Amino acid sequence: MILAGPLLPDQPDAARDLDNHAFDLQAERRYDEAQALYARALAIREKALGADHPGVAQSLNDLAFTLFAQGRYSEALPLHERALAIREKALGSDHPDVAQSLKNLAILFDAQGRHAEAQMCYERVLAISERTLGPNHPSVATTVNNLARVRATRRRNPDPE
Repeated sequence: MILAGPLLPDQPDAARDLDNHAFDLQAERRYDEAQALYARALAIREKALGADHPGVAQSLNDLAFTLFAQGRYSEALPLHERALAIREKALGSDHPDVAQSLKNLAILFDAQGRHAEAQMCYERVLAISERTLGPNHPSVATTVNNLARVRATRRRNPDPE
């Protein structure tokens, strides 16, 4: 009987452990340390799984969230966009993980005052969520509320043409 040995530093399970530790650091607002661990987890997943694997998309979202938490929106945006592209290609445009990436983008766009783009993302999230989760799911209600808030903001402050 062969027993598994210790994790090698470039195995996907090691990336998961790095993510967990980074999450804890981020909760403590130790963003630089969390960012370094998320970046290492991303590199491990890209090497082990390939650049277009959905697991890489999760790492991209984690890293982007750390940047977002620091107000570094322009650095977070391409990571969220890449995560969305990976998920759409690998999972299809109606997958719940695609909705999660769209929601992340909507939150980012909203924080940047890019409300028209946030609205478009929330509309897609809503359509995907209603199809995959059903219209009575709590996530659908949350998305409806977020979409209504963005629409109200756009009515009060129309986007420049």
